[in-house]
Amino acid sequence: MKSVFIVFNQSNTERVEYILDYLNIKGFTFFEQVQGRGSDTGEPRRGNHTWPELNSAIITVVEDDKVDELLKTVHKLDLRNKEIGIRAFVWDIVKYY
Repeated sequence: MKSVFIVFNQSNTERVEYILDYLNIKGFTFFEQVQGRGSDTGEPRRGNHTWPELNSAIITVVEDDKVDELLKTVHKLDLRNKEIGIRAFVWDIVKYY
């Protein structure tokens, strides 16, 4: 199993939830207001008057065979509007209860 952590501009919330539904990924945890800045070309997302936008994040645990399709679909969304930004990170799940 793998954990996939997806960070995205809040304007993409419905699209990300649609991706999870489309891929039949049921369980996730949603973080509504995430602050930060992308490592390559990302503008800060701080929720203040200078940098008013915020990110959100979702973490989900999926079977290994769903990871590539999830990453591919996230990448397609990123290509639609690079300035908004979305990133996904994958970790191995070695144990769970």
